[in-house]
Amino acid sequence: MGTLGIFVDRQTLSHSRKLGAVMRFRDAAEALGHRSYFIFPVEMRKIAKTSALLIRGRTDPLNATYVAARWASLHGIPVIDDATAIRICSDKVNMYMHLQKAGVPIPETWYLGRRDVEAGEEGIIGQLHFPLVLKEPSTSFSNRVKVAHDRRELMRIATSYLKLSHLIVVQEHVESEEDWRIGILDGEVLFASRYVEIESEEVRPIEEEEVPYYGVETLPLDRVPERALRLAVRAACAIGEGLYSVDIKERGGKLFVIEVNDNPSLENGEEEHYPDVYERIVARLMKA
Repeated sequence: MGTLGIFVDRQTLSHSRKLGAVMRFRDAAEALGHRSYFIFPVEMRKIAKTSALLIRGRTDPLNATYVAARWASLHGIPVIDDATAIRICSDKVNMYMHLQKAGVPIPETWYLGRRDVEAGEEGIIGQLHFPLVLKEPSTSFSNRVKVAHDRRELMRIATSYLKLSHLIVVQEHVESEEDWRIGILDGEVLFASRYVEIESEEVRPIEEEEVPYYGVETLPLDRVPERALRLAVRAACAIGEGLYSVDIKERGGKLFVIEVNDNPSLENGEEEHYPDVYERIVARLMKA
């Protein structure tokens, strides 16, 4: 029997669905015969007393979650998510370069800096075809992700994002027939779902160019193409071992990885079709 530490923050506990998910992790640990307790950012020293650490908070190299991951690593304690995964997935430039190096299909991608914007149409911008998706590298939850339909929009959005980063990501806009979200744990499929657009007067983009808001529908594996599952495994393994969700778009029979996320949310009814999802994560940590 071991002790599982579940690292949480105020935001995690203030959202009922997130709170429900961490409670299910606690229940899973106890069902497997382990002790568990929550660890808050001000209780970082408690990490050294655990057998394994599960981080359930927004991961970012500037957040306490990254410090927790590093603290666990320094004490030889298994942790999800590990510090390397946090660094890669929190920087879209870094993430896409890992995917490209592994030969994972992604939308056509460029990395623009200030000099590219200053060169205007005389540089690489003059060779681009619209519409294009622009991403500030530290984006999460689709914040700072916008669609540019012409060079004027691109220049305006790029100039804004380059105040936050020395490089930005520019990608071809993929109009998809299906949008898959696949959960991966240590190179094996953990769950599968798809994005569905939500049309509501209460849910609107903050700005006109921002991407629409999507909900998530969990699906059994037999409703997801096998090749999408295989691609998700390839993409996750290009980042590392551990727990990830992989976003995949399908267009004209071709698949494109849109991004790989560490610390994926488990608040969309995944347990309906995958009743052992929490137990698998806990078991992996406690056996590491």
